[in-house]
Amino acid sequence: MASMSRYHDRLPSSSDRQRGEQGYAIAEITRRNMMGVAALGLLGSSSSAISATPKGQFIWGTHISLAPTWFDPAETSGLVTPFMMLYALHDGLLKPMPGNPMDLCLATSHRVSADGLSHEFVLRDATFHNGEKVTATDVKFSFERYRGNAMRFIKDKVAAVETPDPERIIFRLHKPWPDFLMYYTSFTGAGWIVPKAYVESVGDDGFKKAPIGAGPYKFVSFNPGIELVLNAYDGYWRKIPTVKKLIFRVLPDETTRLAALKRGEIDVAYSIRGELAEEIRRSPGLELKPLVLNATQWVYFADQWDPKSPWYDVRVRRAARLALDYSSINRALTLGHSLITGSVVPKSFEFYWQPPKPVYDPARARALLAESGLSGGFDAGDYYCDSSYANLGEAVVNNLREVGIRVKLRPMERAAFINGYTEKKYRNLIQGGS
Repeated sequence: MASMSRYHDRLPSSSDRQRGEQGYAIAEITRRNMMGVAALGLLGSSSSAISATPKGQFIWGTHISLAPTWFDPAETSGLVTPFMMLYALHDGLLKPMPGNPMDLCLATSHRVSADGLSHEFVLRDATFHNGEKVTATDVKFSFERYRGNAMRFIKDKVAAVETPDPERIIFRLHKPWPDFLMYYTSFTGAGWIVPKAYVESVGDDGFKKAPIGAGPYKFVSFNPGIELVLNAYDGYWRKIPTVKKLIFRVLPDETTRLAALKRGEIDVAYSIRGELAEEIRRSPGLELKPLVLNATQWVYFADQWDPKSPWYDVRVRRAARLALDYSSINRALTLGHSLITGSVVPKSFEFYWQPPKPVYDPARARALLAESGLSGGFDAGDYYCDSSYANLGEAVVNNLREVGIRVKLRPMERAAFINGYTEKKYRNLIQGGS
């Protein structure tokens, strides 16, 4: 969740609410607070949400079950979900903020040497939630402790991390690397700072049970499968958040999220698609906001390298692609708002190459299967996916079955799904995303 403090600054005061300006505030929230949330979804919000929370409480109905691993920057996986927690609990030297993809945060300055071999940061006067000062030692410790996605990729390029004094840290590279900042601040959790002394005193498991960071909100409690409760940190360097209590309420089922939104039990619900999204449009007091983010989803053929697998044959893989009705799935699930890129690379990325538009041709798909010796189709095993996108998986599975590729949908909770994906436990087909 990007810039928690920034968008909370947009919440109206009590006098604003008396003047009836809450509609503007909700519009601001729904536009600005989605930078760090998973893509391919639609957001619903209640127009009475702010006036219904006079005690400074904001409740987010999350579309996934929260996992303690996402409270720890060191374990940040290669998806956007953990950043919902990172932006609330933690802070980095630099990080993407509204209007600035590389905003100075815990650092007051950043300097790159003329030869491109070093990046020097000067720290601002900031404290962790336990009152301890953020120092260069904490920055070095956080980087060296990092073990999430792209860990080896980024660490192999760093020759040394130096701390000349408590307010200054220098990253020395083996050779110039223009993308260092991007990977350090945005693509990984390596640049999000945790307190060295506290982590060493409680251990990794203890830290996930009671995380301490330098972000705008501090940990209060976590009830697995129910909710995460955070309170505003009154020592936050940028600005104390306007909303006192932030609650992430776990509501993985879309129907349940929508019902909670209608009843006023939550203020915002993300990732509501298809017929339920249409229902929001028809519901008085609710708003639907499309969120098109830099994220892609695809079907991965896990067994394509195995000569004994049908997926080893490129004709079978092409048949699967031709079986997918991208446009119909887009219209049905995301009301036509998603971009069909034809690539695992987001369309908005610089130097994006536009491949030929994906073709939907079930007749040609069946012909390719016949050419490969599978004229009657085949049992393709399991189709693994994140349960929060099970309706997307169901649409894909139905398309595949229409041409004779019979698969079983295996939706899993996101944390468990990512863990199994990372450890290469799945066979057959995987619904991936980035």
